Amino acid sequence: MPDAAYFSQFANSPVFIVGVAFAVLGAIMVVAGLEALLRLRPLRFIARTLLGLLLISIGILGGTVAVGLRGYRALTHEDLALRVLVQPAGPQRFIASLQFHDGRQASYTLAGDEIYIDARVLKWPTYLNMVGLHTSYELDRIGGRYREIDQERSSVRTLYKLGREKPVDLFDLRRRHTFLAPFIDAEYGSAAFAPASELAELELRVSTTGLLIRPSVARKDR
Repeated sequence: MPDAAYFSQFANSPVFIVGVAFAVLGAIMVVAGLEALLRLRPLRFIARTLLGLLLISIGILGGTVAVGLRGYRALTHEDLALRVLVQPAGPQRFIASLQFHDGRQASYTLAGDEIYIDARVLKWPTYLNMVGLHTSYELDRIGGRYREIDQERSSVRTLYKLGREKPVDLFDLRRRHTFLAPFIDAEYGSAAFAPASELAELELRVSTTGLLIRPSVARKDR
């Protein structure tokens, strides 16, 4: 059952607020249309009702987008998405300990020569940037990567999901429905990988050009 924290993640977004405003205005127009019907003014009834339903539809769309963006982070500059501690655990085996931007932690045992992380990215048209929708991303998967293609094909594969389940997934909706193209300018993935054969502290950063894995600033300062 969703709690208050669940709803607070999108209820304060500009898109959700605008959506509610459109829906309320649409409801008012529908009521005004019913009033016109009672006064035997069918043309006003039709015009007000249709306009009201259109506004309500826009409001529902805004609410759907706000809910669908839960789990995504707005990207307006290079963003620190994840801190990773890589610890070798044997030949082509290593443990990746993750610390997310929101304080969550996780640990995975991976196979391969390199650590691999990818993300989903949503980019919006300029006119939607004006109402608060900016390029957003969500970390999707983490895994181990072999340098040799033959090993990649035949050796043990380890891959884990990083994204969270959500009631509406805009990335999947855009992929399935081409009519959303005017509203979502682009949907694409980005990935990065780095050697995992030695103990290392890494930072996964996201920029408007994609994912970057760099040595941790704190580690380099030691």
